[in-house]
Amino acid sequence: MIAGAIALTSSLAAPALAFDFFGLFGSSDKPPDVVPDALSYSFALETAGQDPADKTDLKQSLQDVSNLYKLRQDRPLDGEALYRRAQIDLGPMLDALWAQGYYDAKLTITVAGAPVDTGEAGLRRASAAAEAYRNRAALPVQVNVQTGPLYRLRDVDVALPREAAPNGLPRKSVTIRPGDPARSADVRAQQSEAVDYFRDQSRPLAKTGEISAVVDHRNQAMDVDIPVLPGPVAGIGPVSISGTKDVDPRVVASFVYLEEGEAYSRKKITDARKAIAAIPALGSVRIRESETLDANGNLPLFVDVTERLPRVIGFSARYSTKDGPGVRAYWEHRNLFGGAERLRIEGDVTLAPRIDGTEIRSIKDFTLNDLGARVSASFEKPALGGTRNDLLIDAYGVRERVGDNRFGGYTNRAGGATLAIRHRFTDVFSIQGGVTGERASSSDILGRVDSTLIGLTAGVRYDSTDNLLDPKSGVRLTGTVTGYPTAFGSTVGFVEAKATGSAYYSLDEDSRYVLAGRLGLGTIAGADLTDVTSGHRFFAGGGGSVRGYAYRTVSPQFAGNIIGGRSLFEGSAEARIKITDTIGVVPFVDVGGAFSSSLPDFKEFVAVGAGLGLRYLTPIGPIRLDVATPVNKRDRDRPVAVYVSIGQAF
Repeated sequence: MIAGAIALTSSLAAPALAFDFFGLFGSSDKPPDVVPDALSYSFALETAGQDPADKTDLKQSLQDVSNLYKLRQDRPLDGEALYRRAQIDLGPMLDALWAQGYYDAKLTITVAGAPVDTGEAGLRRASAAAEAYRNRAALPVQVNVQTGPLYRLRDVDVALPREAAPNGLPRKSVTIRPGDPARSADVRAQQSEAVDYFRDQSRPLAKTGEISAVVDHRNQAMDVDIPVLPGPVAGIGPVSISGTKDVDPRVVASFVYLEEGEAYSRKKITDARKAIAAIPALGSVRIRESETLDANGNLPLFVDVTERLPRVIGFSARYSTKDGPGVRAYWEHRNLFGGAERLRIEGDVTLAPRIDGTEIRSIKDFTLNDLGARVSASFEKPALGGTRNDLLIDAYGVRERVGDNRFGGYTNRAGGATLAIRHRFTDVFSIQGGVTGERASSSDILGRVDSTLIGLTAGVRYDSTDNLLDPKSGVRLTGTVTGYPTAFGSTVGFVEAKATGSAYYSLDEDSRYVLAGRLGLGTIAGADLTDVTSGHRFFAGGGGSVRGYAYRTVSPQFAGNIIGGRSLFEGSAEARIKITDTIGVVPFVDVGGAFSSSLPDFKEFVAVGAGLGLRYLTPIGPIRLDVATPVNKRDRDRPVAVYVSIGQAF
């Protein structure tokens, strides 16, 4: 199966984003066209004398501070303007060389072959040479660097008070040692690491004094002294909120999971910012720390927020070689009554696959029964009365046909609603409970099932991952249990439970190698399969389940047609390997099945899929391309399936 989607979203005013995928759409290194009223020039930078391993980083550092390089597409009006631009570069580029540890470096800049200096002597000569190129060709600007020897650190002293750090800095906080290159950036990094170490010890006012660095030109060495002032141990102080205009500040306060007087922690501050940013009505969130402690020895915090535009609309179109075309549209209000209430109305229409062996060969074959649709509305009222309790209301209506001509399938029509209260203990842990009701009718090869369900539902959620679409560390756990007793008016009584857990572990500090695993379980107890509508039965297979198998086709069968099961088991394992900063590969294995019994019975068919994924890493999340094959292929399974989406598989 190959699927793709195009989406458009509007919030009445939104910035445009563009991506130069893999750098394939040209380069700005080519000089601009020659014109009579300005001077076009080419820029060349040559370095010699340094360690070849440092060549790329050094060249990048010099380009980062060079106006000649950054403004090369902006033609100067005359030779004097170009000469002044080159003069300005002399100081910053020399500073960049010193910052890399080259304190004997020699820097030469020439404009049309004429050298540039800090005085005025070469101005007339260089200007005349540059003007000779006017309206003829791009004049050459050449930067030549002779780095000389790389200086190294000799004596490194991070001065720490013994009472605050009797054993000195821990090894992981020591970033420079004698013999390392004498780079100023590395010295500053050590300064930051020392401060961060004490801030992690609940000393928020930690800082460093003035760094003393002495360069010994004779021995090509540097001695560094970094004094550290750890400051007192402190707790978290009162939290003030500003920037709210249309949103009740009590809502923002309910997402601040900080208690006054608890030990100061950088991580807690970061987690608080993330929790507040999760409120859809808010845009940017900034938490400032006071520069002084209050009378209780605590550190006051200031939360500054901005609000987003309240209304947003969106539209997307997609196409799948298996399911055909589909469209989706939604409207959302993020602050309906001034308390960050979110109301979202969504509609989705698809061309449903036929499961009776017939095909749509022309427009005359099409009927309304070939359409699948879902309409849903959700309302969330956060922070009831300023507490950490949220009101959740969801309603939906659906007509779906699931399956294909190879495995059959089912048709399901259902409508229902849920009302629940969610309590947030922390930013990562919450529980909820409520009432739910549904009226449904489904049909498959076993016949038709009509049901009315009214029940109680409870759920739990724990999510300590560091990223929603591309987690590299942490754990996600979700579970729901819903009971439909006949005493409440349900036509069939049963208990339905689902649980999913996933974990992520980085093998290195830069998270270039991440191991990810997922486990899912489900069960229906108290009713026969034929009494439960297909919408509640369990199926496996597809991009979010067992890749390599068609969507929801891993299931118990009757007369060769899928009928669903009363229990579910799914598991996945991935190795997410970052090849470059934007490209990653992911070998994976999935396993899973749906079973006739209320508990997984591994004597029945268990599907195993394996494959390789490609990830293109963008600021909005990874774009996923997975190619999978069924390891224990059934006769009617296709040999390869392809999946495309945004975000990791789990």
